[in-house]
This record gives sequence, C-alpha cells and structure tokens, in this order.
Amino acid sequence: QVQLTESGGGSVQAGGSLRLSCAASGDTDSSNYMGWFRQSPEKGREGVAAISRGGGFRIYADSVKGRFTISQDKATNTVYLEMNSLAPEDSAMYYCAARTTGWLVNPLQLQERKYGNWGQGTQVTVSS
Repeated sequence: QVQLTESGGGSVQAGGSLRLSCAASGDTDSSNYMGWFRQSPEKGREGVAAISRGGGFRIYADSVKGRFTISQDKATNTVYLEMNSLAPEDSAMYYCAARTTGWLVNPLQLQERKYGNWGQGTQVTVSS
C-alpha cells in the first residue's frame, strides 16, 4: 500500500501558476506510475498527467499539454505538478494516485480505474 498526501492547492487568477505536491509513503518502490487526476462537477474525474517509476515516461491530457509539467523527486518520494497559464476550466479538486500493479500501454496511464491508491485531494480554484 502507498499513502499519498497532496498539498499546494489554492486560489489564483487566470494566467497564474501553482505547484502541487504529492508526498508518498509506505511501499513506494512498488509504484509503477504516479498520476494526477482532477474532478469537477462539470467533467467528473479525468486524468491530467502521469509519470513512470524511473521518470523516463510522462504523459499528459491534451487539455494541459504545454501548460502542466509532472516531475518527481525520488529522494523524498514526492511527485509534483507544475501548472502554468491556469484557466477557469482548470478549477477542480486535484488528486494524486499510485499504480502498483503492472505496466500499461498509452494512454491507459490516464485512466483512474488503473490506480488503486489515492490521496485526499487538494482544491484548485482559478478565477477569471
């Protein structure tokens, strides 16, 4: 099991930036992928970005490509989501997730049902 704790959410104006953090503990070496997801009343839960254990693979949702960057610090077991050029439609609860069972073909790394460990979420609100 992997325990996940998100932080870094908040309220910003459109065009602003935020960096989300996800601190992982427990059996972190078993995580093949770490992902960021977001959920809003309008869109439900959607995959935003994911990174492989070694960091050599990253995938992004089309809606955030060029604006968001996922990265990780293996020394501290922390995954980050750098979000730039934020827009009101980016407002959502953001969740960190870990997958500990097997490798996936693209773009399954952005499907929430592929992840079994979830954090509690951090709220991001972007005002126009």
